[in-house]
Amino acid sequence: MRPAHFIVLFLVPATLILPSCARPARVSHPAISPTGAGAVACAEAAARDAGLGILRSGGSAADAAVAVALALAVVQPNAGNLGGGGFAVVRSGEAITTLDFRETAPRAASHDMFLGPDGKAMPGASLVGGLAAGVPGSPSGLFELHHRHGVLPWRTVVEPALRLARDGFTVSQRLHDAVEWERDLLARFPETAAVWLPRGKPPEPGSVMKLPELAATLAAYAERGPEAIMSGPVAAAVASASRDHGGVLTTADLRDYRPVWREPLRFRAFGWEVASMRLPSSGGFILAQGLGMLERLGWAGLPRAGVDRLHLLAEVWRRAYADRFLLGDPARMTADVSRLLGPAWIAERAAGIDRARATPSAQLHPGSGNEISEAAATTHLSVADGAGEMVALTSTLNGWFGCGVYVKGAGFLLNNEMDDFVIAPGRPNLFGLVQGEANSVAPGARMLSSMCPTIAWRGDETIALGSPGGSRIPTATMQVLLDLIVDRDPLRVAVDRPRIHHQWLPDEISAEPGALDGTTRAALEGRGHAIRDVEQIGEVSVVRRLSGGELEAAADARGPGAAGRTGQ
Repeated sequence: MRPAHFIVLFLVPATLILPSCARPARVSHPAISPTGAGAVACAEAAARDAGLGILRSGGSAADAAVAVALALAVVQPNAGNLGGGGFAVVRSGEAITTLDFRETAPRAASHDMFLGPDGKAMPGASLVGGLAAGVPGSPSGLFELHHRHGVLPWRTVVEPALRLARDGFTVSQRLHDAVEWERDLLARFPETAAVWLPRGKPPEPGSVMKLPELAATLAAYAERGPEAIMSGPVAAAVASASRDHGGVLTTADLRDYRPVWREPLRFRAFGWEVASMRLPSSGGFILAQGLGMLERLGWAGLPRAGVDRLHLLAEVWRRAYADRFLLGDPARMTADVSRLLGPAWIAERAAGIDRARATPSAQLHPGSGNEISEAAATTHLSVADGAGEMVALTSTLNGWFGCGVYVKGAGFLLNNEMDDFVIAPGRPNLFGLVQGEANSVAPGARMLSSMCPTIAWRGDETIALGSPGGSRIPTATMQVLLDLIVDRDPLRVAVDRPRIHHQWLPDEISAEPGALDGTTRAALEGRGHAIRDVEQIGEVSVVRRLSGGELEAAADARGPGAAGRTGQ
């Protein structure tokens, strides 16, 4: 079986950081189908409907993706956001573009800012309150995505979210439960509690909720773009909210934020072309390394049922997450990522796997990179239009409702992405990930992410997918992708199939209900694996264009999500 190989691009710049007065030219978009064909998969029905409406109006996949993301900022406040950031992968014709609108550390951030006088991490400081917030990237990033790939007027794309915030939306059971779950966090901040715990209780399912402050912000955003949020009164409100709750965000931090266009991470696996995000997203790295090792190990030829495939999944993830320890903001790294993704290192990693025994994680160290050696608070959307464009977009606040700080006068919550840096040596982050010095706090740095928006294609068939779930994002995404491109499952079957997860440390397999029968569990334990039962691994949203042009969409029932096509 032919091993996966990786395309490393040296002839063009890997990044394009946008100055305030210049943006890349729009991509020439093919004529939109007069039927307004398209498909959307995301976390909430109201957001799905916003995207489908944009597609019916002749919008591109990027137009619809932005409309969905903004609608999620209204109806899914625990994860959808204007106060967070994310990544997007776009395939338009044969062109692939990827946009990094990840949050950054404020300029007043410092290496040891979360350590007390005793050198130990201050409990909760990187998760709750103003100090936990990075500079938001979503307002600038979503605007840039539309500028380069959209065809409808900006105001038209923002309008569905504005309407939801101004006129009201129906509170879902899911939103009610999320507020109830994080009641203690939200109650710590009076401004937040006033909105999300009215009369001291979460909004009731089925009630209609209006968000007038967010509506005013979206109205200004529709008129003036990111300038309406990243400068002026809204920026001042963000800085004030941060400062009032112990943070260091300033109006200058917001004014100077820029999204980054990066070359996609492209590789081949199992006969398919794949494009995902480069650093500071580690999701594409784990996907590329993992698929490369699996193909070398003949994973596709193993019986689908039984222990062998699951054992190899755990072992390749163990190694990919160990190498993740070396990663961080690409502007500050010393490790050579091209070597960590090169065929020689992947072959060496694969060769070190014992097919009969688990490798203890304590014995497995990251490669040098120079020698051959974010969860329920994240949300993903996938969109396809009738002209062939597809978008996979993942955005996040990190923890549910971010750091808990509501920006009064602006209507949105701030993220707690600073916890995605290394806060203290050896200290796991919110998702249990142990990380290296390359991901330490520094002014302006972009914290390492696990987000994994991905597009794969072979011939005329194309798949766009991704997931929330913190450190479990890459493994959830990879399992659905393998089900589709190796085992050729129907879309619904692939998304619903029970999953497992391994991330090097802690040294254990996480398993959803139904993922392991008694015989398989005993066989894995017999090979040395520890197993922990978990409720959920990821929440994948995927759209697929079949070779005949038919569009499919599926959203994870673990959510529950929402998916649909125009014309349905």
